[in-house]
Amino acid sequence: MNIGQAARKSGLSAKMIRYYESIDLISPAGRSANGYRHYGEEDLHRLAFIKRSRDMGFSLEEVSKLLTLWQDRQRASADVKALAGAHIDALNRKIEELVGLRDTLQELVNSCQGNDRPDCPILKDLESGCALKSH
Repeated sequence: MNIGQAARKSGLSAKMIRYYESIDLISPAGRSANGYRHYGEEDLHRLAFIKRSRDMGFSLEEVSKLLTLWQDRQRASADVKALAGAHIDALNRKIEELVGLRDTLQELVNSCQGNDRPDCPILKDLESGCALKSH
């Protein structure tokens, strides 16, 4: 199948598939007589693995490690678990950061009168470069 078909079946864009090839996340596709990239079922399986990994928030570097582990039938599952555990820790840090941002913005929204006057604590805070401190 050509890159367009592989893109449709994998849920990735053709541009992403070419990018993954350019960074050696996937092997260069075989070429047909007309020069078009040609993908097989094994390629689709690998693309699906990459897409699912990316959907779970793994970085490209982590995806590369996961692919290596996935292909190594002698791997220790402890290695996969450690990588996934580190990713969970990173996600938890990001969640804490996002909750803090949400709470700060909520405090700013709550302090805004939302009327016809020009005074706006949201813009004032953004202008100052520092967030309101919780009471």
